[in-house]
Formats: sequence, structure tokens, C-alpha cells
Amino acid sequence: MPYFDAASSAPLHPVARQALLAALDEGWSDPARLYREGRRARLLLDAAREAAAEAVGCRPDELTFTSSGTRAVHSGISGALAGRRRVGRHLVLSAVEHSSVLHSAAAHEAQGGTFAEVPVDRAGTVSAAAYGEALREDTALACLQSANHEVGTEQPVAEVAEACRAAGVPLLVDAAQSLGWGPVPGGWSLLAASAHKWGGPSGVGLLAVRKGVRFAPQGAADERESGRAAGFENIPAVVAAAASLRAVRAEAAVESVRLRALVDRIRATVGSVVPDVEVVGDPVRRLPHLVTFSCLYVDGETLLHELDREGFSVSSGSSCTSSTLTPSHVLKAMGVLSEGNVRVSLPAGTTEEDVDRFLGVLPGVVAGVRERLGAPVPPAPSPATTASLVVDALGRRCPIPVIELAKVIGEVPVGGTVTVLSDDGAARLDIPAWCEMRGQEYVGEEPADRGSAYVVRRLS
Repeated sequence: MPYFDAASSAPLHPVARQALLAALDEGWSDPARLYREGRRARLLLDAAREAAAEAVGCRPDELTFTSSGTRAVHSGISGALAGRRRVGRHLVLSAVEHSSVLHSAAAHEAQGGTFAEVPVDRAGTVSAAAYGEALREDTALACLQSANHEVGTEQPVAEVAEACRAAGVPLLVDAAQSLGWGPVPGGWSLLAASAHKWGGPSGVGLLAVRKGVRFAPQGAADERESGRAAGFENIPAVVAAAASLRAVRAEAAVESVRLRALVDRIRATVGSVVPDVEVVGDPVRRLPHLVTFSCLYVDGETLLHELDREGFSVSSGSSCTSSTLTPSHVLKAMGVLSEGNVRVSLPAGTTEEDVDRFLGVLPGVVAGVRERLGAPVPPAPSPATTASLVVDALGRRCPIPVIELAKVIGEVPVGGTVTVLSDDGAARLDIPAWCEMRGQEYVGEEPADRGSAYVVRRLS
């Protein structure tokens, strides 16, 4: 069964498995003790730290192992903000950061701090110039991911780091998605990552803090990991994480070329075999193994279930796949279609046959979901009889409001309008995206007794 969700968690690398089993026999003792078993555990921990630091591009004494990538992000942000509190309490981040960064920003705001989100373009890329303009005299910390976890777009880390350096602001880089593919460009002050993203075991993260960065660890003091990560080190998991990071880096040059070619095939083929599809993210500056596309008139949750029935494990940013019924904050910030969203992230070893079978199955799955939802396939405009129509989609969730819009747009003349009434938050994103895909004009959103009224003008 092809597993196409490596961006969530990559399968355990064979080297990680071997290192983990070996370290279970040798690394069980307390590395802080001076007897033989403790010294043996300390040697394993030190060797793992040196290997990980080499891959990150920092000194071993700058790197701390944490209990997860999320913990690394939270500790990095809270420690840097506390260390630079005299400078100010302002935090800057991009609008497409991982939820762990957003949660840290929300917690900082709840404690009296402030934060600003730098917008991205339709490809999901932040402008280094716009990022520099967002920095203020009281900015204590800036955050930027090296590559986006949902659409794969790589960010201009080096350029943003230079803007931060000029402003005297440390930059924390979330490198969870990219670290397995290569080192992060220099200039960063703090870096966080997560082992299970590159084929290491879950429950291991790393946090690097450059010398000279003001940093005050938060929480109760602990003698472990330079006081930055409380609790007994999971030495077998740490050893496996470092070993797998070194292994995937050694394989990255060849595997990235191979997987990039497979992703290019998906990007080029999806739009030709499935109508009304938007492939999102930067087509060039992107991770080699990840592609995201959104399908009009499709319920994202149903689509994922149907692909699972066909033997493919994929992910999604559609609002229909979340308990909150709101679209992914990444897709929302980009202003792209969220309904029927599919994220394909290929693990190492994915074959051409797996990708070809996926592309062969996808059109029928999408067509089946659209048929069950009553989507227009293909849209067939009827003679225009009225200058304006109102579609009541209140109480109906994605992608029904867009489907109902598509059904009636042909019933108004060119220049006429259709007003869609909807109380689904995804409509605010998906109706403008539909207009751009179908060459119609999105007039705007108006208040309504319930929900909102989205006005669309027919152009063709």
C-alpha cells in the first residue's frame, strides 16, 4: 500500500532501526554518572550530538535534544523572547508557519506580548523585503520556516536572515521539513527540527541556539541538556535520530533528483487527467518530494477516504477534513482553493509504478465523489433568464456552496451576478478561488442576516 504522507511522518529509516536496537543494549544508563555504564551512555549521547550538529551546521554545544519538534519550537521561541525581553515583546512570523509557531505566538500574546504575521504570495512565498519592513525596534524574535509543510514552497531564509541581522533581530528557523534534504542557509540564530520527519524515531526533536544569542530557558530548572530540555535523555532514540539524519543526507543528492522527477510528473499530469484542479505552491523553489493540489466540487474528507480504499495514504488541508470546519491557514494565507485538497509527499523509495497507479486511480475517484455531490460535470450553461440570482447555501458545508454557484452561473447573462449565502468559513476562500479558476469576477463579500453574502459577476 503506497504511503504518500511522508511530510506528516516518514517511515523509519533502516539505519534508524539498526541504531535504535543497538543503543537499547548500550545506552540505557544515566549519562550523568561516572561509572562504566554511565560513561558508555555519555559516549553515545555525545557522538549523536556531534553527528546532528554537523548536519545542522552548528557547534555540538549549541545543540539540544528535546522530546519533539514541537517542544523544540516552543522552547526556542519562549527562551529567545525571555532572553530579549529588555529589547521588547514583539514577535514576527510568516502567515504560513507551522501550528506550533502559531500556538507559541498566541501564548505570547496572551501573556501581554504582540506578534505580526507577514503575508505570502499565491505560491506561499514570503517577501524578504516585506519581512524586513515588519521588523520593529521592539522586535525580540523573528520566525520563518525553511520550507512549508503543506505545499512544499521553500522560503528565502538567507535573504530574511540578512534583513534580521541588519535589524539586530535573531531569526528562528523551523527546519522540520527540509533538514533531511540538506543544510539550512546560514544566518539563522536558532533552529528547530523533528526526527520523525526525516525517518528517525518519533519523540526526538532538536534545538540549536547559536552562541551569543540571548536565551533564557523557561520552566523549572534542570541539569539535563544545558538546562534547555528537562528530563532523562532517551539515548537510544537520540542515537537513532542522529544516525538516520546522517544516512538520509548521504542519500539526498540522488533521491531528491528521483523524487523531484516523480513530483513533476504528478504536477504535470493531474491537471490533464482531472478537470478543474489547481496545483498550488511554487513549482520550482520547493521540496523535492511534495506536491499539493485542490479539486473543485469535491469533499476533501470523502476524497481521502476513497483514495485510502484504493490503497493510497495521503493528507489534506481541506476544511472538510478538520473538526473546526475551517480551511488550512496556509491555503487561506495563499488565497488558493481549499476544497478537495490533497497533499502528496513521497517517502524515499517510492517507485514510478506507485505514482503511475495513483495517477490512474485519481480521475475515477474524483469523478465519483463529484457525482455523489451532484457537481456539474461538465458545466453546461443554460439560456440566461435573469440578471441576478441568489443561492441559499446556509447550513451546507464545503464544497456544496461552490457546487451550487457553478450550477447556476450560466443562468445569468454576462454581466449578471450570483449571490451565494453561506455560513461556512471555507466559502470565503473557495468562492474567490473558483472565480479565478473559471474566469469569473469575484465582486466581494457583503453582510447578511446569517453568515455572509458572496457576490460573483459572470464574465463569460
